[in-house]
Amino acid sequence: MGSYLRTTVLLAAMAAVFMGAGYLLGGIAGALIALAIASVMNLFAYWNSDKMVLRMHGAQEVGPEAAPELHRIVADLVQNASMPMPKVYVMDNAQPNAFATGRNPSNAAVAATTGLLNMCSREEIAGVMAHELAHVRNRDTLIMTITATIAGAIGMLATWALFFGGNSRNNAGGLIAAILLAIVGPIAAALVQMAISRTREYAADQGGAEISGQPLWLASALEKLEQAAHQIPNEEAEAHPAAAHVFIVNPLHQRSIDGLFSTHPNAGNRVARLRQLAQEWGHPTGRLQPYETIFGGASIAPPAEPGFSGPWGSASAPRRRGPWG
Repeated sequence: MGSYLRTTVLLAAMAAVFMGAGYLLGGIAGALIALAIASVMNLFAYWNSDKMVLRMHGAQEVGPEAAPELHRIVADLVQNASMPMPKVYVMDNAQPNAFATGRNPSNAAVAATTGLLNMCSREEIAGVMAHELAHVRNRDTLIMTITATIAGAIGMLATWALFFGGNSRNNAGGLIAAILLAIVGPIAAALVQMAISRTREYAADQGGAEISGQPLWLASALEKLEQAAHQIPNEEAEAHPAAAHVFIVNPLHQRSIDGLFSTHPNAGNRVARLRQLAQEWGHPTGRLQPYETIFGGASIAPPAEPGFSGPWGSASAPRRRGPWG
């Protein structure tokens, strides 16, 4: 089953759980009310989710003058993929990570942490940005917004069920159904949401490899990011765990196994798939092809930034206002 078909099936399952929750809570009328609530929430999320995610993680938009190297990498990749140029953001965060957001390719943004920019090579940064651009091209950002919104709505309905479900029917069956909804509904929604997230991550890994033409760039970055993410905390992500699924690797301090409740595929599985893809494409597996041999040009030295050292700035520098956060 292809990734798009799996995603469609999982989205249908999410919708079925939501409509079923509404029905158990209030019969046919409850199902219709649930549908109306979901529609309003999704409409709001469609127009505002990108701004909300960027704001909660302290992302600051940067132009080519402030981040010429990052801008050039993104520009090279979008030209390769025949995509519109997204807005580029940087988060002043020591954990190496990145995400994409936006309702469509024409209204998209990619965001990278200063930890990613300082810890990774140009090739690895390009691999990560290509992965995020694949999410944009596949419209995964919209899909994940819809699933997160419906999952939140199911949780809300489950709460209502505890207070109103038993009273909506004058029999023991209504009370039992309300209790089951309160327990099973959020768990089922979370499982479907996580399954969709894992499916889209695998698809974006392959799409990113196609955009950059170098699967090993992303494979090398994933190995580095996964290890660092468990050592370097991400306070913003810990404060907003519901948005953890947007990052390329799990920003939370949790087990990295490919388990039932994991929002991300196991990094080892992802790296293995990328290395297999590189072999199928006939790429040498012992080293990374230099960025210049693929896209040409030399590295651009960005202007000096007060309080930052190195080509990208120092991830260990104190947090400050300005183009980096």
